[in-house]
Amino acid sequence: MTVTFAAPRIEKTVSPDGSIVVRSVEPLEECSRTVYDDFCAGAAAHADRVLVAEKSADGDWNRVTWGAMLVRVEALARGLVRARAADGRAADAPIMVLSHNSIAHMTVTLAAYAVGMPVVPVSVAYSLQSDDHAKLTSLVAQADPGVVFAESEDYRAALEAVAAGRTVLSATPIALDGATTIESFSVADGPLPPRPTLDSVGKIMFTSGSTGNPKGVLNTHRMMAVNQQQMRQVWPFLNEEPPILLDWLPWSHTFGGNHNMNMVLTNGGSLWIDDGRPAPTMIGRTVTNLRDVSPTVYFNVPAGYAALVPILERDPDAAKGFFADLRLAFYAAAALPQGIWDALAALADQYGGRAQMTTSWGMTETAPAATTTHFPTSSASSIGVPLPGVDAKLAPVGEKLELRVRGPNITPGFYGRPELLAEKLDEDGFLRTGDACRLIDDDDPRRGLCFDGRIAEDFKLATGTFVSVGTLRPQLLSACGGMVSDAVICGHDSDAVTALIWLHPDHAARQHDGVPDDDLRADLVQALGSLAVGAGSSQRVERLLILTEPAQLDAGELTDKGYVNQARVRARRTDLVAEIGAAEPGPRVVCRLSAYAGA
Repeated sequence: MTVTFAAPRIEKTVSPDGSIVVRSVEPLEECSRTVYDDFCAGAAAHADRVLVAEKSADGDWNRVTWGAMLVRVEALARGLVRARAADGRAADAPIMVLSHNSIAHMTVTLAAYAVGMPVVPVSVAYSLQSDDHAKLTSLVAQADPGVVFAESEDYRAALEAVAAGRTVLSATPIALDGATTIESFSVADGPLPPRPTLDSVGKIMFTSGSTGNPKGVLNTHRMMAVNQQQMRQVWPFLNEEPPILLDWLPWSHTFGGNHNMNMVLTNGGSLWIDDGRPAPTMIGRTVTNLRDVSPTVYFNVPAGYAALVPILERDPDAAKGFFADLRLAFYAAAALPQGIWDALAALADQYGGRAQMTTSWGMTETAPAATTTHFPTSSASSIGVPLPGVDAKLAPVGEKLELRVRGPNITPGFYGRPELLAEKLDEDGFLRTGDACRLIDDDDPRRGLCFDGRIAEDFKLATGTFVSVGTLRPQLLSACGGMVSDAVICGHDSDAVTALIWLHPDHAARQHDGVPDDDLRADLVQALGSLAVGAGSSQRVERLLILTEPAQLDAGELTDKGYVNQARVRARRTDLVAEIGAAEPGPRVVCRLSAYAGA
């Protein structure tokens, strides 16, 4: 099957204050069913189809069909109803999930939907990569869950920090007083409560905190269902072929937990849980899994593609498996360097792939997609056009245009913080996002919007020139041709732009304690030179410094979806920022020129 997109039908209006409003004139079809309703209908229509699969310890796949999942979900739902009645807590007390992506995690999520308990999925890092569990205890204090689910004994230390006075469930036995396995807790027979309404809260999703403190975003069943309807209208191929996903993206984040999981549940698909990650020690697992599963739609973040592309380029068997059934390769959560886009397109051509590359823009508050590139393009800069039912405003903020959105997939508020929504809405009811955007073509809004950086991340040089971090970073990565896996742009109030970089694992041996060998230094200088051609002071990077310590998730430098918090890295590594800008650069600093103005 060839992917077909719905042709974008977009109109643009300009307000007297200079704001630009872009919207789809395609009517949004009415949405009358929740994602849970779609799941139940799917379990009846194709009970024997694989819904979800995960790798077992021996390397085999454990599979659960749609029909078998419904049996599990309803049994657990009866147990939750019984426990809620005995506990006396409010009927809408949340259930918190401490788990990686798993069959049990999906079971708990769907069972919570069935009984009207909001699900609070929590980043695995808060449980397994923290010494004091401070972030986890803070989220528990905010959400006050009645039930806490933990996957396995690995989560016992986290449970000990938050389980007091709460019902504790697990997938496998945990050595903690009062903990009960799902199997023991479930009830085989008995009545079920009415299904959730569209306007009831399905999830409380805490933001990753990449640009601020985590907030509990209310995700209603209407938001999630409407967002899937919006996607079906612009991706009509979802109605023609159930999507098959091999996916690692964490369900604690809206990309994996809403966009991807809900797409499978709504469209009768299959979700194979990838136990790999875009990290040097784990990307091999993804490649192994691709030998077992050929996805039809593949979702990843730019860091994931950056880790995967070099392997596909040198492993023909892996590349053939990846492109065998692939219809669509999708990225989101950060800007994709054009060089990675071009490399994927070249690989698809080489191995006869039919996949198209595409992207969208969204956030936790939009459930998540608000724009999508549902038209052919060869540029990684486009974030697409508004989905049906979404109005996008580009409002002047300083020297940029802030993207603001309004529509039926926007959150009604924040858990326990009713005042926050009013603060985030502008006078016309648009949600302020903090992201800057511009039209690719002022005369043709159908060509889409272009991401122009996060306003809070941008800074000025000493000359008063603004540096757009969100656009310069992917340009630097592309110029480095795969040598660099990520970068933090620096230079606030200085005379030139500099950058802290992490080398790609394939090139890590070319440095020692952050000092590049002569060949690597020459290659990096050449990359900086190519980036500087025709560029002004804010669009070129004058110096690099190689980081040897990975970005630390527990320190707030990295989110669980792989996005590097630029401001947090600069604040935590002030000594390195100072070193890269020193008047006399040391041996770890790579300079485009022997000196630059003001050095």
